[in-house]
Amino acid sequence: MEDLTDNEREEQLRRWWSDNWAWIIGGVALGLAVLGGWQYWQRHQQQSAELDATSYRAVVEALGRNQRDEAVKQAAELRERRPASPYADQSDLALARAAVERNELDEAARLLKGVADRSKDPELRLVAQTRLARVLIALGKPDEALALLDPRPGERIADFFCGIGNFTLPIARRGATVVGIEGNAALVQRAADNAAANGLAARASFRVDNLFAATPESLEALGPLAKVLVDPPREGAIALVKALPGDGAPERIVYVSCSPATLARDASVLVHDHGYTLAAAGVINMFPHTAHVESLALFVR
Repeated sequence: MEDLTDNEREEQLRRWWSDNWAWIIGGVALGLAVLGGWQYWQRHQQQSAELDATSYRAVVEALGRNQRDEAVKQAAELRERRPASPYADQSDLALARAAVERNELDEAARLLKGVADRSKDPELRLVAQTRLARVLIALGKPDEALALLDPRPGERIADFFCGIGNFTLPIARRGATVVGIEGNAALVQRAADNAAANGLAARASFRVDNLFAATPESLEALGPLAKVLVDPPREGAIALVKALPGDGAPERIVYVSCSPATLARDASVLVHDHGYTLAAAGVINMFPHTAHVESLALFVR
């Protein structure tokens, strides 16, 4: 192709600009609009977060002055204005703590359950769930401490040492699919009968297995598990916790123990060998006026 003269290049550029100027101007305008909108959104988010933080501080300061009504008012306004804000959740956590200090445990449980159910922040949900479990224990409702396990519809959960299904059935009622494992065949049959009598046979199944001789292979045969509840006798569950898989292990384990010594031993394996973190612990006084207590521990990874 022959080289173009200066006049021809100028004419070609003029024609190209004539054909495309609208697209170019429109693209630049659109880019500026998007950039301006993004900057506006960022400013709005920052201003909202600052306002939320101010409201949260007002809640905390009002509680510090024992102005409960003012604290409740500030928290309610924040929740109404920005229901998904983590500061609204933190305000309810602060109100719940103050309710516990006043021994208003039912009110504390209501506030904590609200945060546990609706918070978008997984860390705040965990804080609410662990505190809720402690409050429910104090209220004498240990079964409701299953909030720690946080069973959800569609999840597969195992209840080890399930007995007659005292924990298995409440887990199934929350929509999860749960398998209960117990070494005593008579107890397993009673658990299955209980599930059928309560209309939960479709979500709760049971099997006989010697958990004191658990192996990685026996646990693998159960299939993938999202969460686990362990409620062993005083001997603990050392073989079971040692047999947990390294990869694909349950994300959450709730351990109910009647022996602090074996709980400490098994917890050491969960933490040091399997990488779990002890996220919460509490004591249930199931046997008043005796030296016997039930301990509850939550492990997460």
